Amino acid sequence: MTYEEYLDEVTTLIVEKYGVADAAAIKLVVAAQDKEYFVAHDDKPEMRTVERAHQDARALYQASSLAKAAPGKKK
Repeated sequence: MTYEEYLDEVTTLIVEKYGVADAAAIKLVVAAQDKEYFVAHDDKPEMRTVERAHQDARALYQASSLAKAAPGKKK
């Protein structure tokens, strides 16, 4: 998948798996981009898999204040 599709997949997974609002999930992914979390994904297309998207969605969600504010959510 393209880099943009990968970011969309990660965002969608955060929304679907953790019940985060679309806007909040987008902010998480954009913030991760700003911190260069996805640089390797841009450089290495083989990193852009659905399996990796699940891992990244989980990591971003767990590191966020949203996860800390919602202890009953899946992690």
